[in-house]
Amino acid sequence: MKLPNIKVTLSTVRLNLSNLLISSLLFLIITFITGYVFPCNAKNNKTEFPFSPGEKLTFKLKWCYLPAGEAVLEVLPIKSISGIETYHFVLTVKTNQFFDTIYKIRDRIDSYTDIDMTRSILYKKRQAGKKHKRDVVVSFNWDINEAQYSNFDRKRKPVSLLPGSLDPLSIFYYSRICDFEEKFILQKPVTDGKKCVIGSAKVIKRETIKLKSGKYDTYLLEPELKDLSGVFRKSKNATIKIWLTADKRKMPVRIKSKVIVGSFVAELVAAEGVAK
Repeated sequence: MKLPNIKVTLSTVRLNLSNLLISSLLFLIITFITGYVFPCNAKNNKTEFPFSPGEKLTFKLKWCYLPAGEAVLEVLPIKSISGIETYHFVLTVKTNQFFDTIYKIRDRIDSYTDIDMTRSILYKKRQAGKKHKRDVVVSFNWDINEAQYSNFDRKRKPVSLLPGSLDPLSIFYYSRICDFEEKFILQKPVTDGKKCVIGSAKVIKRETIKLKSGKYDTYLLEPELKDLSGVFRKSKNATIKIWLTADKRKMPVRIKSKVIVGSFVAELVAAEGVAK
């Protein structure tokens, strides 16, 4: 097993796992924590959506081929927020016992999006690791087109919203209701409460890949990284690649990043309650 040809102290590993497992793996699984994905001609009829309450996708996370932890994406029962019916999407990420000794991560993201998948209603992010603790809430006020970010009740200045803006988790599910093909450019406004941007990704090609969970016909997508911060900005020729099934489900099966401290991979190992 060959690890990256770089000198890293334990403290450096801690720092980079903070940046990568939180801002990369976590960020990758949701297909980009600060908004780097997907537009399209989305289906208007929610009965056609390729996901529904009860869907659960489990991914194993690796750093340079070393098992690092697990991420789970779930669609929970429909919930009413301020009188609006919403989809409730959840992402949980946790490191394994080995990585807990280096940088323990126990994160959860909750996203509430209107039932027609046209805009976000509420977004929450909780981090409970040893070093990073956050209790983020992003409230969406569509009467004045603003999003309000707070962390442990400390509020930032509101940001203006572009029409149809989604949060970093719901944007992933929105991408799954889009129709696309090779060479297609996907775009959509997205916000994490700190800024609102139009992210984009390109469908590179269609290919078949083999994983432990099975053989998949997929589309390979690569997002733009020009607005990414942290280790991605510091890494020359950094890349992120995402493989989605080339069927109506658009289910993510593999996500990979390459940065200065090595490669990170997330692979689907179990899928429950998925559309046939």
